[in-house]
Amino acid sequence: MAIDIKVPELGESVVEATIIRWFKSEGDPVKIGEALVELETEKANFEVAAEKQGVLSKILKKDGEDVEVGDVLGSIEEGKAGDAAPAREAAKAPEPAPEPVKEAPKQETEERVTPVAKRVAEENNVDVSRVQGTGPSGRVTKEDVEAYMAKESSQPAKEEPAKSPSTAVIQAPREAPAILHRSRDAREERVKMSRRRRTIARRMLEAAQTTAMLTTFNEIDMGAVMDLRKRRKDAFKEKYGVNLGLNSFFVKASIGALKAFPQVNAEIEGDDMILKNYYDIGVAIGATEGLVVPVLRNADSMSFADIEKKIKDYAQRAEDNALTLEEIMGGTFTITNGGVFGSLMSTPILNPPQVGILGLHKIEERPTAANGEVKIRPMMYVALSYDHRIVDGREAVQFLVKIKELIEDPESLLLEG
Repeated sequence: MAIDIKVPELGESVVEATIIRWFKSEGDPVKIGEALVELETEKANFEVAAEKQGVLSKILKKDGEDVEVGDVLGSIEEGKAGDAAPAREAAKAPEPAPEPVKEAPKQETEERVTPVAKRVAEENNVDVSRVQGTGPSGRVTKEDVEAYMAKESSQPAKEEPAKSPSTAVIQAPREAPAILHRSRDAREERVKMSRRRRTIARRMLEAAQTTAMLTTFNEIDMGAVMDLRKRRKDAFKEKYGVNLGLNSFFVKASIGALKAFPQVNAEIEGDDMILKNYYDIGVAIGATEGLVVPVLRNADSMSFADIEKKIKDYAQRAEDNALTLEEIMGGTFTITNGGVFGSLMSTPILNPPQVGILGLHKIEERPTAANGEVKIRPMMYVALSYDHRIVDGREAVQFLVKIKELIEDPESLLLEG
């Protein structure tokens, strides 16, 4: 009996996916619960498992195809896994022939390659079987693929033999035809955007078109926080096993400011304003595959160590496309840190339906005036983008001033964060 393999429910508001790869080929035996195919959605990756035991009899949707919830990907002929394989071999009755050199099974190759490395290899037409892995258990990493590509590009190109003057054909110049459409340069390359990148593009455009977005700026003296981190970093690392970073300070400061200005922690629904009396803070992570925003649930009840551990875990799993839908859905306010890439100032784009996003930037020593004196201080520009439909300029400016006050007096975070 044939059992359809269907695209399952992918989570709230997610209806489409792209097939990344099949783990099995037609005719392969499968067991209940065994992963058959990997799907990429706008939020996370999914593995579709076999619901019955038997043989993968048909694959209807190929790698790279877009599918929707409920679409049939293929079918399983129900039975005992492995029974069909000997039967197929017996039916073929091949004539004796020299045994060919066996190649490593496709699945084995895929298992030794990280998802990010596989994507980079595919985009650059690199045969991963030729790449030497340096990761755990010899696994091929993104860095291994890039190193292989760099080595290949450094090899001298084979020169074409020059044509002798006697055989060279000289053509008279022709009049250029009228160009109706811009022709593509041979040096250009067309690469299909991943589903996540397409989603990022769509959501950024939606944010610009459906919100009345404005941005206000301020600057913060980071000296107090940096001194505190310097004094406490070793003890913090020894006790909690994680570094004391800037993220936890700004998460706590944001919560203090959101409590003071609750409309920044809201969303618009029709003619209503939904004020949220909880603090699920999204932290934007620039992973290789694209931007993701995992959420710190009930961040007001988390300690500094809890926040740092959770963000570190999110960052590691974002690189491996291992975040779950529950971890990246929702959120009441977002923090994005362009400073880790060297950005001095930027205008962050809202993450609808949220109405506020805080942008952090590079810490840079600058001369500042205070109490009639000019001193060199570690300063950071911060930006708040907000939806002007429910957040006025006054509240936006005061929100950033509150962030500034809390960061410049970090002990106050214990009371207000």
